[in-house]
Amino acid sequence: MVEETLYERLGLPRDATPEDIVAAYRDIARRLHPDLHVKAGATDHFLNIQEAYEVLSDPARKSEYDAQLPDQVKRPNPVATSIHYSRKTLTPSFEPQLIYALVEMGIRKEALSSSRPQLNLSLVIDCSTSMQGARLDTAKETAIELIRQLQPTDILSIVRFSDRAETLLPANHMNNQSSPEMQVQLLHARGGTEIFQGLNLALFELRRFRHSNRINHLIMITDGRTYGDEDKCIQLADQAASLQVGISTFGIGGQWNDVFLDTLTAKTGGSSFYISDARDIRQLLLDKVVGLGDIYANQVTYNFQTPTNVDLSYAFRIHPESAALTRNSPVILGAVPRKNKLAFLLEFHVNTISAGSTKVSLSEGKLSYLTPGIANASTFIQTLDLHRPVSPVIDSSPPPTAIINAMSYLTLYRMQEKARADIARGDAQSAIRRLQNLATHLLALGQRELSRHVMSEINHIQQHQSFSTEGEKQIKYGTRSLIPSPARKDEHD
Repeated sequence: MVEETLYERLGLPRDATPEDIVAAYRDIARRLHPDLHVKAGATDHFLNIQEAYEVLSDPARKSEYDAQLPDQVKRPNPVATSIHYSRKTLTPSFEPQLIYALVEMGIRKEALSSSRPQLNLSLVIDCSTSMQGARLDTAKETAIELIRQLQPTDILSIVRFSDRAETLLPANHMNNQSSPEMQVQLLHARGGTEIFQGLNLALFELRRFRHSNRINHLIMITDGRTYGDEDKCIQLADQAASLQVGISTFGIGGQWNDVFLDTLTAKTGGSSFYISDARDIRQLLLDKVVGLGDIYANQVTYNFQTPTNVDLSYAFRIHPESAALTRNSPVILGAVPRKNKLAFLLEFHVNTISAGSTKVSLSEGKLSYLTPGIANASTFIQTLDLHRPVSPVIDSSPPPTAIINAMSYLTLYRMQEKARADIARGDAQSAIRRLQNLATHLLALGQRELSRHVMSEINHIQQHQSFSTEGEKQIKYGTRSLIPSPARKDEHD
């Protein structure tokens, strides 16, 4: 295994500027400083980050270190970026204006020859009492099939948790694992649900083989809520992000906390999935692992700033695995697949544009990502500045087709978001009106089953002034699944 360079520790290319080095260190320090995050391994990892910063921020020490590095072939950025705006121009005004930017990232044709990246996975299985029966049996069967489908050089660990956690299968290459299927068969249900313990042990296992030339990912299956350790879980997700480890979760039934798991996974560019029937675990999890093997550019991150008169009010990943994103810099956007694009939508509120202005900057920043399928995995950084010209003439032209396609279905998802917010503040009537509108739109689109779920939930709200735990998730993840992926092009400009 090639040792990580100091640049890779900070997630930077070798030609990073002094400003890039300072920004990367500050970001990691904010998320990982041991004074704020006291957990196993955090201090050692932070000391490694600090060492990298101390060397690379000192011009003399940096020059000496660079001279010891092997020569690196300069390569062009393998990912092309295209931007679609909902408006061609903005107009001078003291009233707020809304504008959307749809950003698509796809692999250039010449980069498609790279090999499948090696996987470093940790499967975390909830074995609390509520998982007893079909749920745990299906999770075990799926884990065994996953073991059979992984490549010999892939790395897998399996962690079980309830109100305590233990490593069922220590991290190792698949060709070095001893009786992994037999170990899975030993899983049994008992105790309560404490997610942090499972996540913490899984991250420990992932770190044993973690490297930038691998896809490092934690996958958790659960059916319950964790109590009292949510903040520790979120802090652990920050630590995972700094280690370039993604987290994805599969929630079975209606009792788990989708807001919590969405927050947890968004920190790392991962996704949460809803499973209404335990029999669906197999296909969804195996599809997820296939998707991880299809990644070309991993841990795509946008470090940005907005001017004082502009707010990023909403961010959403359209594809792959549509999900709401965090709005604060840096945003971990996810991954660029080989067979399609990474697409995300940003909503900006421009508060004031003074007369005489010729251009409005929406955000300025840089995209960074890893390419684990390339020998000696590289970190690339590309500029992404979003801006619009200002014109005194109001733009009345329709938005581009790509924006319309994304917004038409995202609007349905946001309807249910707003209905949930209505319920949270005690306004059931507003929630009902929104859901009635949502049901009508779904019916017009031919989504009869989902429309019936919405109508059933309206009846529940009328009787109980709240969503049902199962129905709330059916609508949320049902509308999210409708959002179409962008069309694949053979080559990106």
